[in-house]
Amino acid sequence: MTHAPTPRLLSLDAFRGFTIAAMLLVNNPGSWSHVYGPLLHAPWHGWTFTDWVFPFFVFISGVAMTLSLTRRAQAGADRAQLLRSTLRRGAVIVLIGLLLNAVPQFDWETLRWPGVLQRLGLCTMLAAPLAIYLGWRAQAAVGLGLLGLYTLLMLCVPVPGADGVVRVGSLEKGQDLASYVDRALMDGHLWAQAKTWDPEGLLSTLPALASQIAGLLVGHWLATPRSAMEKTAWLFVAGLAELWAAEVLAAWTMPINKSLWTPAYVASTGGWACLVFGVCHWLLDSQPDAAARSAWARRLHPLVAFGMNALFLFVASSLLAKLLAFWAPGGQSLKAHAFEGLQGLGLAPINASLAFALLFVAAFWGLAQFMHQRRWFITV
Repeated sequence: MTHAPTPRLLSLDAFRGFTIAAMLLVNNPGSWSHVYGPLLHAPWHGWTFTDWVFPFFVFISGVAMTLSLTRRAQAGADRAQLLRSTLRRGAVIVLIGLLLNAVPQFDWETLRWPGVLQRLGLCTMLAAPLAIYLGWRAQAAVGLGLLGLYTLLMLCVPVPGADGVVRVGSLEKGQDLASYVDRALMDGHLWAQAKTWDPEGLLSTLPALASQIAGLLVGHWLATPRSAMEKTAWLFVAGLAELWAAEVLAAWTMPINKSLWTPAYVASTGGWACLVFGVCHWLLDSQPDAAARSAWARRLHPLVAFGMNALFLFVASSLLAKLLAFWAPGGQSLKAHAFEGLQGLGLAPINASLAFALLFVAAFWGLAQFMHQRRWFITV
């Protein structure tokens, strides 16, 4: 593909803002005992709205990587310089994730090594040489190869489960190859609620990297000199094609599963990412009516403000959530006090829990808006 000059896309900032706002919403209910179903992850196989959020971040990271690297290459940066800076950024994201896991009580013996930011950072580092040294066709081939390899490994390699029984192709919790690898390499440092497997484990980073590569490919498409309308149209076509592919993969290989990050999950979330991003791109960047684009820019400004400081807001929100949960003056946490206060207004527990989450998001939108107005953009 021939790349045109790549101006910053308002639609990508809005899509990123939608994703970080959704992450704050699903991560911060007033009580985990009272949550509407779509705001929880699927128990195992299947998906909910919540299962969109993390792969959307990975997809967006891929899109932004292609556009950013293209812009910097056009400005004269060489490949070695681009690789060093991108690898450094990925390493910093991994380090931030580890530090978040160490708060509020650091214990190396039980510290969880994997995590959302750790996976995002690893994908960034692994995708960097692909984005810098390979063209889009080679990138697509690598992505498909990763999905094929992961499928063969998961379905064909015999491994002992957490119960010691050897199985081939089992996809139940703690019985699959990915969980075996995690226990072998990170035993005692996995997700505390599971202990025998981790939703951000090592082996499933391979298909997660394929999700990032899908974003790289969309970035290549957006950087072409084609019309904005044509770009939007093909985002919708690609999204629908991926959703169809997800159904085929789920029927013939492994079902949609976020914790295993199955190829069907990659295709499903990639398809939805293309569709949601396509809507943002149409509203903000490609519809021919300039007045309508301007009106939608005003309406979606809250999302843009979120998107311009997404990583900072995620880290800050995680720290505040830990503070509210662990600071317990009088024996009861601040979060529990707030939840009880909302119930005292006459709200049912599940609605009080949702209200807490919405207020949490609103508070961080206020911070995002404050930072945006002052042009404070914190990046790594």
